[in-house]
Amino acid sequence: MNPELHRPVVVDRVGGSGLDYAVEATADECTALAQRMHLPAVLSLSCRFRLQRQPGGALMARGHLLACVVQTCVVSLDDFTTTVEERFELLCVAAGSESDDPDPKVPDEFVYEGGVIDLGEAAAEQLALALDPYPRAPGAVLPDIADEPDPHPLAGLEALRRRH
Repeated sequence: MNPELHRPVVVDRVGGSGLDYAVEATADECTALAQRMHLPAVLSLSCRFRLQRQPGGALMARGHLLACVVQTCVVSLDDFTTTVEERFELLCVAAGSESDDPDPKVPDEFVYEGGVIDLGEAAAEQLALALDPYPRAPGAVLPDIADEPDPHPLAGLEALRRRH
C-alpha cells in the first residue's frame, strides 16, 4: 500500500552534482493527508528538496516545506487556517544501515528500501513534525480563573457535622 503522498525517486538518479526535486500535493492527496493527521483540512502542501550524495552511500536531503492547513484551536475549539513553513535536513539511508546515534545535532534519518526514496512520504512526515501539537487560533486566550485555593478534601464533612 502506498502512502497518501507517494513520490518515488530512484537513488541512482542523484548524480555527483545532486538533484533538485519538488513535491506538490494534489487536492485528493491533501484530503488523505488531513485524514491521516486528524486535521480538519490540508489546503495545500509543497516541498522542495535538494539531494546530495554523502560518503558511505547516504544522501543528504535539504528541504523547504510550505503548507496551508486547518487546525482546531485548543482554547476555543474553533477551526482556523494557518501556514506551516519548515526548513529541514534528512539523512536518507538504506534500510539496515541506520545509525544508533541519539545526538540531536545530527539530522534525522529517513530510511528507504530497494534503491528508491519516497520524497512524498518524507514531506508528509515533516509536515506532521512541524504541526503545533497545541494549536491556538490568533487572539484566542484562556479564560481567567480565580486564584482560589482548592478546598480541603474533607471540607464537605464539616458542613454535615454542623447539621447534626
